Amino acid sequence: MTKELTLRVVLASPPAGVDFGIQKGRGTPYETIQKQRSNGGDLVFEYTVGLKESKDPAMPDFTGPLVHGPAGERFLYINIGNSAGQIDTCWNRRLKIPLRDITWKMAAKPLQVRVPGTAKDGGPNCATVKPFDGWK
Repeated sequence: MTKELTLRVVLASPPAGVDFGIQKGRGTPYETIQKQRSNGGDLVFEYTVGLKESKDPAMPDFTGPLVHGPAGERFLYINIGNSAGQIDTCWNRRLKIPLRDITWKMAAKPLQVRVPGTAKDGGPNCATVKPFDGWK
């Protein structure tokens, strides 16, 4: 029996007029799903990922087409601007949402994380999300 976990990412106040979406698949081609254009308010994305045993008995490993990275360092991607298929923008970024701190105990119920949507340069936040307060 495959175990699943629902994850909710709240992207706090990303720049208006930019498309954001979940990356499904790896390499080229990939698909951007749940695409949303920001109006300056929060955006919410929900993911369902698979869980399986890992080398560390306290920590699950994550599986599925929305999960990226090597075991022990898995993450989710939010595609931004051109990466999300928006052609009328100068932005071409991706945001990595780490999964590494989720334990089996935490995975017993849906989890949420709130991350900043705007970077220091005023554009969409990108690379590995910082600050990262973790999953709750």
